[in-house]
Amino acid sequence: MFAPNQEAAARELARVCRTGGTIALASWAPDGFVGDLFKLVASYLPPPPNVSPPALWGTRQRLVELFSGEVRSLDTEPRVFRFQAPSAAALADLFLTRYGPTLKAWEAQDDRGREALREDFIALIARYDDEPGSVSVASDYLEAVAVR
Repeated sequence: MFAPNQEAAARELARVCRTGGTIALASWAPDGFVGDLFKLVASYLPPPPNVSPPALWGTRQRLVELFSGEVRSLDTEPRVFRFQAPSAAALADLFLTRYGPTLKAWEAQDDRGREALREDFIALIARYDDEPGSVSVASDYLEAVAVR
């Protein structure tokens, strides 16, 4: 989903898949927690020019566009993954030091920017947290299975 040229990435997936073979994807949806996280990251580190948002892979419409004429079937199913942590700060720190997009935004900031990014991320987690006493954040993704 982080391919700079989505069309070329989809063509290559189809090219290397034998006829009758399966292409399976799990991509974060543009709506929900990770979609909002991508928007937060972009406010601190704008994406490169001419690069489509990675969360577009998390929509059936975009996958139909990308794989049109390349696959004979495409089944999609919305799914939910739960991020769990002892606190919002712990989850934010995990993402900020280990997850590519947030890590890159973190590294691009000075100390004040890092503090602001961390605070904004903790606030985002709090908006989605639905478990008292610890943190449990539901995040939508799209499971896609295509047959070539």
